[in-house]
Amino acid sequence: MKFAGRRADDPAVTKGKILFVDDDPNLLAALSRNLRGQFLFDAVLSGAEALQLLQTQGPYAVALVDMRMPGMDGIEAIEKIRQLSPHTVCMMLTGNADQQTAVDAVNRGQVFRFLNKPAPPEVLVLALEAGLERHERLRIERELLENTLAGSIKMLTDVLGLSAPDALGRGQRLRDCVAKLARHLKAEPIWELELAALLSGIGCSAVPYSILHKTAAGEPLLIGEAAILRRVPQIGHDLLADIPRLAGVADIVLYQQKHFDGSGFPVDSVSGASIPIGARLLKILQDRLELEADGIVKQRAFETMRSRVGAYDPDLLTQCFVCFDAFLANAILVDRPVLNLKAGQLAPGHVVVSDITTRDGLTLVSAGYRLTAATIQRLGNFAELGELKEPLLVQEAPSEEPRSAVA
Repeated sequence: MKFAGRRADDPAVTKGKILFVDDDPNLLAALSRNLRGQFLFDAVLSGAEALQLLQTQGPYAVALVDMRMPGMDGIEAIEKIRQLSPHTVCMMLTGNADQQTAVDAVNRGQVFRFLNKPAPPEVLVLALEAGLERHERLRIERELLENTLAGSIKMLTDVLGLSAPDALGRGQRLRDCVAKLARHLKAEPIWELELAALLSGIGCSAVPYSILHKTAAGEPLLIGEAAILRRVPQIGHDLLADIPRLAGVADIVLYQQKHFDGSGFPVDSVSGASIPIGARLLKILQDRLELEADGIVKQRAFETMRSRVGAYDPDLLTQCFVCFDAFLANAILVDRPVLNLKAGQLAPGHVVVSDITTRDGLTLVSAGYRLTAATIQRLGNFAELGELKEPLLVQEAPSEEPRSAVA
């Protein structure tokens, strides 16, 4: 049985939808009479009906749920509503507001407000208005936070692309690999794993260019230079840790070189499954990338990594070679045409097929890098000075699966 208020396309209704859940049909009928014309709402007689309606007609801004219902009680119904729709503001209607009920409702259901039965219409209207206002305020705050987060991530990738393009290019490839492997493992949240992979080298933005150049060229490092390079995960963690919602990403970046047996960086007591799964995946993928760069692939790479006792999570190592039986994901594809372009013709997302260098042979961007707007601008500056070796060999950006939203 279902009662409804104004239709969603009624121009008089501008606020979010409300869901009433109560096993008393007379009460729902009274709500429909008293509130029709003021709110857009649906009303159902059980928690099970509410969950079904939420999946077909949701989302709802506010849910007002009766505490005492047969089968699924109000607290259980609200828990399940919040699982399906975490941004719904939940309120409880009860004739038995004892202390334990209140504690359970707040702790388990995160209830915004309690209303006693019978609730006078004027009290009910004020409570519903408050619930809708809270939902709208939280929505605005989420959008502001998400826009700020998106801007912060773009700034970080731009800075990394300008200061250490090889580190960003490596991060782009690691992101593609970890996304596929995470889906294979059903690991969540994928957005966090992808972002940690992309920004795994963000600490390189604070490393002197001379050290990065020596590392890329395979030249030996001085003791002090090697010490700076070992601190890259810590630097990256410190850059990310204070950004809202990126605490988990920061921890993955910090532990990306940690061995499964607890050795490695950072030096602490964390080991085994206590190491974030994203860090365990990155350790495997990064080391496999290094082996592939040296021509060690397929079964030989697996045997080499498996012989490094204590370095990797053994189950994840096996699954990595199940997911990628021959080679790791590569942005350069043999079946996609190669374009010969000038710097001014480049577009964000173009994949670099052959290293982009200056006329003097200095590598600016390595093959496999997906160009960003900031990097294209940098290349344009070199071209304007006549220092860029052109034409540039690139491929069109591949069609990607939609990235998971930052939640």
